[in-house]
Amino acid sequence: MSTDPPAPRRAILVVGAGDATGGAIARRFAREGYVACVTRRQADKLQPLVDAIRADGGEAHGFGSDARSEEEMVALVAGIERDIAPIEVAVFNVGANVRFPVTETSARVYRKVWEMACFGGFLMGREVAKAMLPRGRGTLLFTGATASLRGRDGFAAFAGAKHALRALAQSMARELGPQGIHVAHPVIDGAIDTEFIRSQFPERYATRVDGGILDPAHIADAYWMLHQQPRDAWTHELDLRPWMETW
Repeated sequence: MSTDPPAPRRAILVVGAGDATGGAIARRFAREGYVACVTRRQADKLQPLVDAIRADGGEAHGFGSDARSEEEMVALVAGIERDIAPIEVAVFNVGANVRFPVTETSARVYRKVWEMACFGGFLMGREVAKAMLPRGRGTLLFTGATASLRGRDGFAAFAGAKHALRALAQSMARELGPQGIHVAHPVIDGAIDTEFIRSQFPERYATRVDGGILDPAHIADAYWMLHQQPRDAWTHELDLRPWMETW
């Protein structure tokens, strides 16, 4: 019989745990023994993911929350820290990709996209950093996109928000890195294997067999790699794209 002490409980928080990338990240870390704490606005939509992680022998908890609400994000992080496990990794993966001509982009749309794609990341990052800093360790990952690096016609709101999220991640990396917190901004540049791509872009989806679109499980592997990096060789920005993507 082993006399080794049990491994400490550690949690990963995935904000924006959808059916593709966010869910794959939660499952990847759960396989490594992390307690997967996943959240999106509608808690009932998380049940298949929670069930799948538990079926694989992992531990998972689903929460319904609005990442744009300061009150809800404060309560979410505090509750996980208090009732489940210390948050070792937090991933901000909220999507807010909308396309409107700039003259048809209302103030409400622009503000909502910024709140979803950037402000929510600030709230998550701030609250999780408060928990991580006394421990002197942790990983914060903010999912970027093509729009994080360059704007396109019709994407004024989305590109503005993703540029802002990138700047937030850079600022947090410079402030928190010397205190032991690894902050990274993975840029996902290309179509991802999702139901949306399958139904709306069947020709693009057909390239899946040749590696023409991103596999969420492979994205999740990259996030795990970032978390595992030693402190003397941290990556801040990493771009992932299929071989056929033009860039």
